[in-house]
Amino acid sequence: MALFQCNFYSEVLGLSTSMTVILPQQTRTQIGMNNNKLGDKHPTLYLLHGLTDDDSVWLRRTSIERYVAELGIAVVMPQVHLSFYTDMAQGNRYWTFINEELPEIARSFFPLSEAREDNYVAGLSMGGYGAMKLALRRPDQYAAAASLSGALDMANHIQMNNSPVNYTHIFGDKDIRGTDNDILHLLQQCDQADGPKPLLYQCCGTEDFLYEDNQTFRDACARTDLNLTYEEELGGHDWGYWDTKIQDVLKWLPLRKPL
Repeated sequence: MALFQCNFYSEVLGLSTSMTVILPQQTRTQIGMNNNKLGDKHPTLYLLHGLTDDDSVWLRRTSIERYVAELGIAVVMPQVHLSFYTDMAQGNRYWTFINEELPEIARSFFPLSEAREDNYVAGLSMGGYGAMKLALRRPDQYAAAASLSGALDMANHIQMNNSPVNYTHIFGDKDIRGTDNDILHLLQQCDQADGPKPLLYQCCGTEDFLYEDNQTFRDACARTDLNLTYEEELGGHDWGYWDTKIQDVLKWLPLRKPL
């Protein structure tokens, strides 16, 4: 595998930002690793960080590079700060960045596949929200999405106002229910729309403070025709849980087989 710490300028954000990228490399003599490559353009997993993290966190707190080595896929981990992958009411346009600009820039730098069936998105906590948001708003772009301990009922969180996060800076002062920032609303929209539907994966520990959010999303998805794989087990909102579950996500993804 090849690892890139990529610093670049974003026209959408109007500032320099970063992404961490893992690319497949076919090797035969590397000790302790079995690396595969699928072709000239790599299937890609966009892997999203959570509330207090950045683009380096998945690499530092899991063995994601080792986990994907045999699969022959690229992993793109962007930096979005505390934005909830949203065009912020008082801040930058991170939805436009993550939805439009990031894939275009990443594909201009690296040989990444543009085919829908080769593109996936996953994330934890705030990143789980971002992953579902991307796949449900852009089912034409992503074949599958996974949420690990995702914040999937943000309308309820904002209304309860029991978080130190200033949601007004992010979402404004209006109720987000029924808007493009409401994952439960997007679930219904995607279900009713024509065209392809993403495969969905969701997991959450039963001791996680977001467990009720995840039950709400699971039950809402059960009322649609969307394909959801749901898993829950003993666990909290921590990296021990996410390091284990990202391996399950990688096994679940509808990947092409290595050559």
